[in-house]
Amino acid sequence: MKHLLGGIASLCVLAGSAYAQQTTLTIGMQLEPPHLDPTSAAAAAIDEVVYANIYEGLTRFASDGSVVPGLAQSWEIAEDGLSYTFTLQEGVLFHDGSTLTADDVKFSLDRARGEDSTNAQKALFADIDSVNVVDDSTVEVTLIAPNGSLLFNLAWGDAVIVDQGFTEDAKTAPNGTGPFKFADWVQGDRVEIASNPDYWGEAAKLEGVTFKFISDPTAAFAALMAGDVDAFPVFPAPENLPQFEADPRFNVIVGSTEGETILSTNNQQPPFDDVRVREAVAHAIDRQAIINGAMFGYGTPIGTHFAPHNPAYLDLTANSDFDPEKSKALLEEAGYADGFTTTLKLPPPSYARRGGEIIAAQLRAVGIETEITNLEWAQWLEEVFRGKDYGLTIVSHTEPMDIGIYARPDYYFQYDDPVVQAMMKGLDAMTDADDRTAVLQAVQTRISENYVNGYLFQLAKTGVADARIVGLWENSPTQANDMTAVYWKE
Repeated sequence: MKHLLGGIASLCVLAGSAYAQQTTLTIGMQLEPPHLDPTSAAAAAIDEVVYANIYEGLTRFASDGSVVPGLAQSWEIAEDGLSYTFTLQEGVLFHDGSTLTADDVKFSLDRARGEDSTNAQKALFADIDSVNVVDDSTVEVTLIAPNGSLLFNLAWGDAVIVDQGFTEDAKTAPNGTGPFKFADWVQGDRVEIASNPDYWGEAAKLEGVTFKFISDPTAAFAALMAGDVDAFPVFPAPENLPQFEADPRFNVIVGSTEGETILSTNNQQPPFDDVRVREAVAHAIDRQAIINGAMFGYGTPIGTHFAPHNPAYLDLTANSDFDPEKSKALLEEAGYADGFTTTLKLPPPSYARRGGEIIAAQLRAVGIETEITNLEWAQWLEEVFRGKDYGLTIVSHTEPMDIGIYARPDYYFQYDDPVVQAMMKGLDAMTDADDRTAVLQAVQTRISENYVNGYLFQLAKTGVADARIVGLWENSPTQANDMTAVYWKE
């Protein structure tokens, strides 16, 4: 396919020296997605390209994190909370021209929750008992038990609606309902999307967007300075932000994310199956040194797996304060007075690679040696996330309010705690805000006191954009580069 979208469009000089408004945009991303199906992989880079742009769900996250209607224009909840009846938007077409019906919704949700599902967040659909087609524009979802999080869960990228004819081809040529259509993918370089003239809702303001993959922070800086990239919503070199702030051509956009950045620990691999060892690791870590050294001061220390901007957040950082002597004493108590050696497998983001070097030095100071392996994203997903072949790793969990992963013993850090599992099951049945907060805080406390992982910091959203661009998200309530309301100032 002819390359139509990449780079900054040339400004055409018109009569009176006015300039034509630019209608395309090039977005920089550090990681390339492994494919473009958000319903069958955990890689955040997939959603960063397709969420709200190509694919849509029954509900969706707005820029402020609220849940708003998506492909469902409205819904009714039964008094007993056991059924939700969704009315679909009118006139919705998939990009191949086929009409969205309730049968597509049933197919999508049944596929996501099926026995052979490869959905990375299959647990989101665990309380669904059945999906029933009422008519072409109405679908009923019945539940095994009331779930106050259902509308929230359906807003995830893992819950987008796909067509009944979905095949593996969609991984490289997605067929969604969104305001942009897939146009081209040059592997190793870029994905291009173009505006959808048949979109059911408000049309996109841009004619096209190119997602340009630049893994090297130095190259990312050069691309922005040269104008080869118009915006880098998650800029990988925070040390360069002051230079952009001083340049009137750019806006530096610093916000919050849902990204709990953690030293993930394999709870089933000795010696990490001993809580004393996990606690020793936690007390060996100087969070602020990691934030300063790896993120140049951008990031908020956390002591549990929960976003500080959430009203239910508890500050539990004191549970794992930096105390090397306590760390050494715990190791001795656990039978590792001479320390031990483990693996530290690092994915590509700079927070992981830079943070990994700092953490390795901090652990070495208490007697824990780490064998560092730098992995590409696909390798990390295969070895660590799916294969569970690791001792320690560093990753930012950018899914929205995902503390429920601690109730999944088969999840990659393999924490099996019936108490947390029971609390999360109880949470699903609750609708009262105060009751839900109490349970969420109890879970936060439990995983902090069990030192399931090393809790480092909440990832800041440090973006850089051409100062003329309007509509980019400041915060990241989910992992997305939502282009639906982005445009250039005239």
